[in-house]
Parts: sequence; C-alpha cells; structure tokens
Amino acid sequence: MAKHTEKLAAQVLIVEDDIDHADVMADALKKPGHVCTMVHNVESAMQELTGGLFDIIITDLRMPETAGQTFQSYTIAPDGADAGIAVLRAARSLQPSAETIMVTAHGDVATARAAFKEGAYDFIEKPLDLEVFRNLVNRAAETVLLRHEATGPLDELVQHSGFEGIIAGSEVMRRVLRTVKTVSASRLPVLVTGESGTGKELIARAVHDNSPRADKRFVAINCAAEAETLLEDQLFGHTRGAFTGAEKDRQGVFEYADGGTLFLDEIGDMPLAMQAKLLRVLETGEVVRLGSNEPRKTDVRLVSATNHVLDKLINSGIFREDLFFRINGALVHLPPLRDRREDIPRIVRHAVAKYSSELLPGEAVPEITDAALMRLTSYDWPGNVRRLLNVVQNMVVSAMGDERDDKGQLVLDIRHIPEDVRISDEGDELQSIGPGGGSLAGTSLEQIEKRAIRETLRLTGGNREQAAKLLGIGERTLYRKLKEYGLR
Repeated sequence: MAKHTEKLAAQVLIVEDDIDHADVMADALKKPGHVCTMVHNVESAMQELTGGLFDIIITDLRMPETAGQTFQSYTIAPDGADAGIAVLRAARSLQPSAETIMVTAHGDVATARAAFKEGAYDFIEKPLDLEVFRNLVNRAAETVLLRHEATGPLDELVQHSGFEGIIAGSEVMRRVLRTVKTVSASRLPVLVTGESGTGKELIARAVHDNSPRADKRFVAINCAAEAETLLEDQLFGHTRGAFTGAEKDRQGVFEYADGGTLFLDEIGDMPLAMQAKLLRVLETGEVVRLGSNEPRKTDVRLVSATNHVLDKLINSGIFREDLFFRINGALVHLPPLRDRREDIPRIVRHAVAKYSSELLPGEAVPEITDAALMRLTSYDWPGNVRRLLNVVQNMVVSAMGDERDDKGQLVLDIRHIPEDVRISDEGDELQSIGPGGGSLAGTSLEQIEKRAIRETLRLTGGNREQAAKLLGIGERTLYRKLKEYGLR
C-alpha cells in the first residue's frame, strides 16, 4: 500500500460515467485523506489500471455507453448492465492487491451480488449515504493495509531467512517468495524462468536454503557453457581410461550433490542428445559414469532455470516435451526489473552500501540524489538486476575521486551514471515510466504528464513536496495538476 501521511489513506480509482456523481464520491473521500483518480468510461479505466497503482477501485456497475463492447476479453451485455464486472476482472488481473467496490442502482442488486463470485469486496446502492460509503472505503483500505502488513517487508525478512541477496518489496516479488517458501519444503523439481539477469540462481539457492536439504551441498552448473561431451562428463562423471586423459575416476555433479540440490542453469540450451540422457537419470535416479556400465544411485533435488520460453522450443523440436514435464514440478517465474520498479530504490541503496564497503572501507555509505534515483528508476533495464548492480558499482567507482560533502560523505548524482543509461532516451525520459513502458508515440501529452505525476508520487511514497522537486515544478503547480487530472 502506498505510504501517506494518514494511516488509512489509499490510492483510489473511481470509475463513474456520471461526472457529478464521481465528484461527490471523490469529495467524500477527501476527509480521510484518500487520493482519488476519476475516470468516466471503461476504456479510461483500463488505461489507469494498466498504468497506475491503486489500493481501492470503485466502479459503477451499469454504464450503458459501453453496451456490446469488449474489454480485456470480456464482452459487455447489450444494456451495459455489467460494465463494472469488466472493470472488476481487469482489476483482479492488473491490480491483484487492490479491493473493488461496486456502486449499483436498486434494480441491479442481484447482479452486484454475483460480483462477489468475481472477487468484489462489497457493493453499495445509489443514492449513496456518504457516511456509509466513506466507512466502507475505509474498511477496504484497512483490509489492504493489513494484507500488506501480514506479508511483511520481505526485503528485510529475506536477509535473515534463507533468502539472502534478494530484495523483494514489490507485491509481484512477494508472491514469488511466498511460492518459493511453499515449494521448498517439498521434493518437487522446480523450474525457474525469466529474462537474463533477473536473479534465477538466487531463487534456486533460496529453494535449497529453505528446504530440508539446506545442510547438504548446493551445486550449480551452466548447461550452455560446455561442449556436449564435456557436459556429459560434468553431469555423470567418468572412470579411469574412459577417454584420453582420464587418468582416474571422477564423480559427476549428480553424485557430488547427492542428498542436496543440483541447479541446472540455462537448461533450454542443453543439446537434445543430452536431454535424453538427463531424462533417463531423472526417471531412474541412477547415473552411469562414462566408461562404466555400473549404475549408481543418486538422490538430488533438481532446480532448473532458463531464459527461453520452453513451449516455443518444444514446438520447434529443440526441447523434449517429456523432459519439460519432468523438470516442471513447480514453476517460479521472475518478472523483469521494469515490471517491479518499486524495488529499484531498495536495490540501489543496498548495492551502494555493499560496493562502498568493498571499495571505500571505513568511510560512510555514500548518499544518492533524488534526481539520480529517479533516473535509475525510470530506466527500462534490459539487463535487469545484474545490469543495475553493474551500473551502481560503476557509479561508486566514478565518484571515488570526488570531494566529500560537509558530512564527509560521497554524493552519487546523475553525472556518475554511465552515459548509456544517463542519456538514453534523453528528451523522452518518460518513455519507460509506468508498468507498460514502451513507445509514447500516439500518447496524449495529458496522459504522459498524468502518468509522470502518479509514478513520481509512487517513488516518493506520496510526498508531494519531494515529488514536485523531482518533477521540476512548484508545489502549487503540482496541486493544480492534481486537481486538473482528477488526482485528489
């Protein structure tokens, strides 16, 4: 939940085709400090759900102008009586940690009750009793707040509970770590997917460290780094004389990791012939060393990882479907960094502390300016966390020769960011702001400005003074823009 000055203040999206009625609802929610965004049709609601972050969604159930239209694969009825259901379904997909409240006329109560099956928090009838309405929204805000408190600040928890090195404050990463915590206790093989640099080996280690095998070996091998014959030797080992240069018996990693966890990285790049041999080992639990006919029993927990979409490799005949089913006992997908931007400030500060302690032992941890942090947060990070850590390390190195401030600290600023990140998309730095990112071609200036304000408020935890500073505008101008764009 976004941080605000009052405990229950929430980010609220109001979807209401009656403009006056939307104003009344927003005004009613100003007193407890809720920040309201108002839209007046389903299409605009879909844009806000895609580009913003909300705690509460309040939607009218019936919006006749949408009759027969399709949104998020949901086709609205001819009378538009279920338009709010389309908003609800989109909210469940795009804002999974939010709660949705339906506003309905008396005759639509039966339909509104059906919305509970779709996951609605509650519904309220028109004409609104504003005190009842305000209390309902406050209760929903409490529910969201308690849910976030129950999941806990995992970026702190993981440092002490078998998740070392993982920074996970965003909801999407919380879900990932809850999945890891759940599957770790089992014997299921785990498949970790995600783009390069997202931290798949860290997740594999977390599976091991949270499992009953934590006191045994964790062994990692990159399936793309070796030629096929060398990979077979690495996996299964050999006997003396098996080939030229084999002067003594050698264990493969399956034997070496016996009782522990074996991590096969880049398994999507494993040659087909090796896939068949690996499948047999997984099916029988036995390995045969090169040059031997004697099977040897092994007991390993397998964790695999790939940056490929294995379904596509299977359809292309590059990856065996039966092996996929064998390794995919539990799936953990790591999102790219651009889809969890709220974690970037945490990762940056953690990395600054780490690298400064290595490069500047005994000195105070450098500070990082808001402008530099904003640039790092808005960048798309095609190399994900690995690239971000590399950039932060370079920033610390670049600043090492600078003079210290009055506190004796280094200050990391935009000038210390490597050029390819600092000036990439210059003049169009809002390109990657928001979960969708992508090109701004065809996007109205109003929508770009609204998105920039919302994302900056997210970055500053709702601090309007700091947000105005980062945006380069005065506080009065920001307040006017908030009013102009319905961001109350």
